[in-house]
Amino acid sequence: MSIFSSLFTGVSGMRSNERGFGVIGDNIANMNTVGFKGSRAIFADVLNQTVLGSAGVTADLGQGSIVGGIQNVMTQGSLLQTGVTTDLAIGGNGFFILEGKAGGLEGNFYTRNGQFRIDNEGFLTNASGLYLQGFPADEQGNINAAMSRLQVGSAQSPPVPTTEVDLGLNLDPNEPINAAPFDPANPETTSAFSTSVPMYDSLGNSHDVEIYFQHTGPGQWNWFAQIDGGDIEGGTPGTPFSITSGSLIYTTDGELDQEIHNVGPPAPVQFLGATTQDLNLDFGSSLTTDLGDGTGSTSFAGGSTVNTVVQNGFGAGSLTHITVNESGRIDGTFSNGDNRVLGGLAVALFQGQDALRAVGGNLLSAGPEVSEPIIGNPNAGGRGLIFSGSLEQSNVDLTNEFTQMIVTQRGFQASSRTVTTGNEMLTELVNLIR
Repeated sequence: MSIFSSLFTGVSGMRSNERGFGVIGDNIANMNTVGFKGSRAIFADVLNQTVLGSAGVTADLGQGSIVGGIQNVMTQGSLLQTGVTTDLAIGGNGFFILEGKAGGLEGNFYTRNGQFRIDNEGFLTNASGLYLQGFPADEQGNINAAMSRLQVGSAQSPPVPTTEVDLGLNLDPNEPINAAPFDPANPETTSAFSTSVPMYDSLGNSHDVEIYFQHTGPGQWNWFAQIDGGDIEGGTPGTPFSITSGSLIYTTDGELDQEIHNVGPPAPVQFLGATTQDLNLDFGSSLTTDLGDGTGSTSFAGGSTVNTVVQNGFGAGSLTHITVNESGRIDGTFSNGDNRVLGGLAVALFQGQDALRAVGGNLLSAGPEVSEPIIGNPNAGGRGLIFSGSLEQSNVDLTNEFTQMIVTQRGFQASSRTVTTGNEMLTELVNLIR
């Protein structure tokens, strides 16, 4: 190797250490960047001469060093709880998938930064407006197989008409017996007890149905469900309209023995402007098997009371809260008390993930050095768990970075000494002719 070659060898060492120092500086600058994955410079030697020795032995002569590549370090960062539902972190392998424009490119990008928000159109997006990808669900909560944008913020809970009313009550056997026919126009005078039950039609309107109970004999009661005719198709406002009626027969122990319906069940009901709905009014025969919250009906002394009223209808509701479970399923809670699946997150796996290319904004893109993404649900197929209300911190280790900084600085300094020493040797060589 000539003296001139040694100068360029020293320069190559300075350049490679300079690039390595740039990688270290980038890591340190992003120590607080959510989901950031640190990098490391991979140094390689340069060999372009083979020297033939006097004994016929060849030797390879190096020409310095270069940075052969920069490798992403994809180790797990620590998780920090934030309490924000749309903050998401992946515990394990995989990347969130975002769709949009970034770094002059358009398409799908990948990130570990789970700082998401619901935009003004109801889509889950990151801070740059890229759309989080997943598997949306229909209004029945069935998750679609095709991946697309997740629009959860604009979800509505449609009304559900009441078809089942379960009533758990006690009818006091000491109430006066009234054998006179029930008078719908004067229900209070011809009944011993009454209660109001809310019902919903197919439009989500609420209607109060009055149920009157007439004590007709020992252990025998008649009941009548009626509503103002102005709420019913074909009814007359101000005139009671009978929906259904029946009888309840109790044993001498006060237990419900028979439940008789004069119409149905179910009884067809058509509220004004709504579709016809079938109503099943139950007092105890199926309270513990249909809606599951009733306690049945009894006839014990101590006063007539309503213990439970359970019905399966509700009006329209707007989204009030979302939750994301470990498998990425997004559930919505609505103002009407309804709960429904809104969709599921999509997570991508790669072979050779450390070769993903950074495009800025904490986004990565897939190049030819990595496999095609394997997309699926979290917590399946090797993909990690989802932690809602948490963020993954940068995996930069400051102790290691500062240590590498010192080593890199010494490498740069030593390489510069190679240049200055080579310069001194050239000076001595030139001085030989003096």
